[in-house]
Amino acid sequence: MADTYKSILLVDDDLTLREMYAERLKAEGFSVEMAKDGEEAIRKATDLRPNLILLDVMMPKINGLDVLKRLKEQEETGEIPVIVLTALIQDREKMESITRGADDYIVKSETMPGDVIQKIHAVLEKKAAGEAKPSGETPAAPAQ
Repeated sequence: MADTYKSILLVDDDLTLREMYAERLKAEGFSVEMAKDGEEAIRKATDLRPNLILLDVMMPKINGLDVLKRLKEQEETGEIPVIVLTALIQDREKMESITRGADDYIVKSETMPGDVIQKIHAVLEKKAAGEAKPSGETPAAPAQ
């Protein structure tokens, strides 16, 4: 089962964070593609169709919440699980992420990279088990 979910699109405008998460993900056996802004994220997600997308909210060109909305509206990318990875702690952004189709929401300053890896595995295992929500449904709020 582990071989069925190996590719991740990591989207963040912060080069240091992209590289740090990419190294951790590669060490876990994932192949990682990176995007530095919302436009590149949509293009790569559509072309590559990764098994999961880690998506920052605050980015240039197109913000992460708008990227999430567009990805969930596209037939090619609508079923790809998305974990929103952000520096924002505000409840409004959390709820907006969830209602736009995010599978989980992670606050960077409150989460260690190992915890991010665990959440990735959990979302991918849920998807592989066929329990992932159909596009457009609102998932349960993530555990605090």
